[in-house]
Amino acid sequence: MLSPGSYAQQAAKDSNITANIVAADTIETDEIIDEIVSTKKAPSKDKVQYFSQLTRYGFKNLFSKYQYNPTLPYSSQVNPYAESYMQDYLKLHGKSLERMKDWGIPYFNLIDAIFAQYGLPRELKYLAVIESNLSTGATSVVGAGGPWQFMPYTAREYGLVVNPGFDERRDYFKSTHAAARYLLTLYKNLHDWLLVIAAYNGGPGRVYSAMKKSGSKNFWNLQYYLPLESRNHVKKFIATHYVMEGAGSNGSSQAFNAGMIAYGGAKAGVSNPYDKKPVLSTREMEAAETHNLSGKYNSVIIAKNLSMDIAEFNRYNPQFDAMLNTNGQYELILPQDKMQLFLANKYQILNECVQVLLGDDNIPVNKTVYPPKYDRDSKKKRN
Repeated sequence: MLSPGSYAQQAAKDSNITANIVAADTIETDEIIDEIVSTKKAPSKDKVQYFSQLTRYGFKNLFSKYQYNPTLPYSSQVNPYAESYMQDYLKLHGKSLERMKDWGIPYFNLIDAIFAQYGLPRELKYLAVIESNLSTGATSVVGAGGPWQFMPYTAREYGLVVNPGFDERRDYFKSTHAAARYLLTLYKNLHDWLLVIAAYNGGPGRVYSAMKKSGSKNFWNLQYYLPLESRNHVKKFIATHYVMEGAGSNGSSQAFNAGMIAYGGAKAGVSNPYDKKPVLSTREMEAAETHNLSGKYNSVIIAKNLSMDIAEFNRYNPQFDAMLNTNGQYELILPQDKMQLFLANKYQILNECVQVLLGDDNIPVNKTVYPPKYDRDSKKKRN
C-alpha cells in the first residue's frame, strides 16, 4: 500500500501528465458536453470512445492510476486518506451493501449501459446508492425525488417532465440519462469527479467557494471548506465503492459472477447462491405460467414493459439476471396475464434489452410505471 507521502509524490508526478492532457483536450471536451446537454442525446460512438479516455482522469485524486483496477489489491490503488473512513463505513453499512451486490445487479447493469453511452466512468453508478439506495420511490425532506434525487427545477432543466400528474424523476431510464447529462455539466466546470460528487450534493457554488478559500482544486485539501454534508457525501461515495468493489470475500459483483461461472455451481461441489426458488404461495404457483427463456434479457426492462413492480418480478424470478448471464437460460415464472403480455411482446422487449446493453440511444419509449404511493388516485383512496 502506498503511504500518504509516496502517494502524494506519485500524484504530483502524474498530475503534470494529466494537466497537459486536460489542457490539450479541454476545448473539445467542453464542446462535446455542450452538444450532449443541448441536444439531450448521447454523443456518437466515436466521440464516446475519445471522451471516455478523458473522463477517467477525473479520479486522479482518488486512484493512483486514475481509475480502479479490479485485478489489483484495493488498498494499493486508493488514496490513503480515504482508508480509515472506509473501514468505519464498512462497520456500519457493510452488510446492507453486501446484500445490494445481489439484488442491485439489474440496476447496476442498467446504469452502466446508459453511462457508457456518455463516456462516464462506471464508478459513478454508486452515486445512486448514496443518493437513494437505488429506489425510485425515494423522496427527500426538501423535495428531491427518484434514484438520482433530482429537485424539480433541475430535473426539468435536464429534460424530465415533473408536474402534479407525472414525474419522470422516478423513471429509471429517463432519470439516468438526465443524471448523465447533469454529471457531465458539473464535470465540464470542475474536471474532478470527487468535486462533482460534492457539487451534486451541495451545489457547485459551495465547491467554487471552497476552492477559492483553500486555493486548491484537490478534494483532500479543500474538504474542510465544504459543508459537512457535502464533505461526507464524497466520503460515503468512496466507502460505498470500496464495499461494493474491494471489500469482503466476494469482491466486486462482477468478480462474484465470474467466480460462480468458474465454480460451475453445484457441479464443482460448491453451494450456488443463485440456486434459489420463488417464494410463492400455492395459489400463486397454480395461477402462474412458465416459459424457458434465453437471450440478453434484463429484469428491469421486462418488469417495466409488463407494468410489474421489480420487487414482485424478483419474487417470482429470484436471481434472474445473474442466472441468465451464468447459465444462458432461465425458466421464467409469471402470473398468467403477465406471461401472456410478455409472450405477445417478447421480441420487442428483447430488442429493448439488447439496445440498452449495446448502448444504443434509440431506445423505444414505453409506459412509465410508478409505485402505488405515487399514484394520485390511489393516494386519494387511502386518504
